[in-house]
Parts: sequence; C-alpha cells; structure tokens
Amino acid sequence: MDKKTQRNQVLAMLTQMTADQYNNKSQAIINRLMKDPVFLSATTIGLTISAFPEVDTIALIEKSWAAGKQVAVPKCFSASRTMDFRIIEHFEQLETVYMKLKEPIVTTTTYINPDQIDLLIVPGIVFSKKGFRIGFGGGYYDRFLANYSGETRSLAFDCQIAEEIPVEAHDLPVNGIYTESGFIDLKAVDK
Repeated sequence: MDKKTQRNQVLAMLTQMTADQYNNKSQAIINRLMKDPVFLSATTIGLTISAFPEVDTIALIEKSWAAGKQVAVPKCFSASRTMDFRIIEHFEQLETVYMKLKEPIVTTTTYINPDQIDLLIVPGIVFSKKGFRIGFGGGYYDRFLANYSGETRSLAFDCQIAEEIPVEAHDLPVNGIYTESGFIDLKAVDK
C-alpha cells in the first residue's frame, strides 16, 4: 500500500473518534510520556502545536511549563521547505499560518539551536512498529531530523500503528512511540 493510501485510511479512522475518546486517549498518551526518564530529564522539549486529529499537545505544553521545562515549537519556511524551532513561554506567542497551523511569532520568540533540544516529539499520521512514519507529506521533519541527534519520541493513537509502511532512503525512525495502550521502544529494534 502506498503512503497516500495509508495516510488517508488512518485519517479516516481518526476522524471517527468522538471528542471524549480523543480527549481521554490523548491524556493517556501524555501521561505515559510524562513518566519517561527521557522526558523527566529533558530541559527543553521540541514539539508541534497539534491540530485534530493529532494527539493533543496543548496539555503537554502546559504541563511542561509547569514542570519548569522550555518548550520549543517549529517555524516552517515554505520556500526552502525547512524549519527551525523557537522557544515559546505562552500561547500568545503563536500565530495561525497556512493550513491553520499554529507557529511561533518570530519577533516575540527566540531561536534555539537543534542541539539544545533534549527531546523532540515528532508528529505523524501513520507509524510502523520500527519507528518510521508517514507525515502530512511536506518533508519538513525529515529534513530537520537529518541534522538532529537528540532523543525522539512520537505520540500516536493505537489505530495509527501499522506493521509496515513504505520507507524511503531519507526516512529516519523515532526512538519510541507512545500510544494510549503502551510504549513501543524502538532503540533495540532492527531497522
């Protein structure tokens, strides 16, 4: 099955979730991540501002701030299809950009070097049990991950996990995936 077909099938399943299912499952996933030693020891967390049907990251951001962590969110540059991360201290430092994405306002946020991000939460639509992912198709994270050497995790609903997905030469796996029912530790998996 090709990436587009898998992406569309999973998106269709995700949109069938009720608001209660979405909120309860998102909270269960976040609670699991927050017990991860990598999360607990991280000073700076990099992650996107989620939009339904992605796992809700707003509560995770708020809990990260409450725990004294820095939160960095991506600013995308469509001309080069690249992104960098910027520290946000409150949600008023975000603006709505193309495709209704929330991104940091450059004039009110500070750039952070990738090597200062201790834990990067990598988004996606479909994930293989080997840690590879199908995103929205822009390739922004693929390009960023090529030069990022820190810890990576993804947050996904159980229905987003597939046995296999098509993998291309530039695809890089994450180190682990949290779902509402558990953790898939990918550091020991033969990729």
